[in-house]
Amino acid sequence: MELRKLQKIVVDALEDIKAQDIEVINVTKLTSLFDRVIIASGSSNRQTRALANNVQEKVKEAGGEVLSTEGEESGEWVLVDLGDIVVHLMQPAVREYYNLEELWSTTPTRRGKLIAANEAAARE
Repeated sequence: MELRKLQKIVVDALEDIKAQDIEVINVTKLTSLFDRVIIASGSSNRQTRALANNVQEKVKEAGGEVLSTEGEESGEWVLVDLGDIVVHLMQPAVREYYNLEELWSTTPTRRGKLIAANEAAARE
């Protein structure tokens, strides 16, 4: 399936279930394993599981393939591997703690700049 089409299907599926703070990150320059990381928040375990289930259903309906899913038992962080796209569905506290946006971003985020400034100040 064409990448843009798959990305649209995933984002639409997330919006259908009212995902919060949907981020699409192009990681083609960072890894050859996949092209996009999509991160979204759900307000509860039930919602993150529902988001993952909806993504899987919509991708399959469109003829795409779901390679694997992990984390559905707890629902705090559910990962859906679609090959070219990896979807992370997280509760807000888990998302803030792991801060995947900064990990996968090609440009430093404001938070990253603040951390670097604090580390530099601590060395002085």
